[in-house]
Amino acid sequence: MIDAMDRKLSFVGHLDELRSRILRSVIIIAFFSSVAYFFSEDIITQLSSHLDRLVFIAPQEALVTRIKVSLLAGLATSLPFVFFQLWRFISDAMTPPERRYALVFAPLSLLLFLLGAAFGYLLMLPVAMRFLLGFQSSFLVPMISAERYISFVAVLTFSFGLIFQLPAASIFLARLGLIDCATLRRKRRHAIVMIFIAAAIITPPDVVTQCMLSVPLMLLYELSIVLVKIFGR
Repeated sequence: MIDAMDRKLSFVGHLDELRSRILRSVIIIAFFSSVAYFFSEDIITQLSSHLDRLVFIAPQEALVTRIKVSLLAGLATSLPFVFFQLWRFISDAMTPPERRYALVFAPLSLLLFLLGAAFGYLLMLPVAMRFLLGFQSSFLVPMISAERYISFVAVLTFSFGLIFQLPAASIFLARLGLIDCATLRRKRRHAIVMIFIAAAIITPPDVVTQCMLSVPLMLLYELSIVLVKIFGR
């Protein structure tokens, strides 16, 4: 009976700690988003440098777009603090080997995410925009909605950030003994199919943009096989 009460109190304590850390993260995100709102017009101008102009097709769209940009900028700026709060919450439940692995791979994961986001924004976005806008004609004139364009940029950038997590995630799972090099090689065909399905879901419905997402992911999968062979168990 006493053990059950102790477990209940421990569970309630963990819930209180989780609520506290979520609240801190929300406050920090709200603070940075409020600051980013004053620079939202400059951010939109920078993000739309590949276009002549953006339009809004609803009375509230311009305001909603600025708020969305502010929230995205606030979230991006707050990521280190949010990850720190997440780490403080889960580190006590980790075993010493898991904690050592996490201390190594967490910074690597953040670095790969930033590299992937930069790759998507600086390299893939201009190519995608040139291709998609190449279908305009005297009859088809592009009038790109500000809100939809910001959503397109955010999804593309975030997708490449997640894609670049593959090598770090593969090494981490290999060190824990959950996957190995032979398994990755054996599942290569299945992985290629899943890559193209994911690319079709994430990207706009055109073949070129899907290939732009699929080819780097397949290269990262091959790189993961090599890294797992070197750094795995």
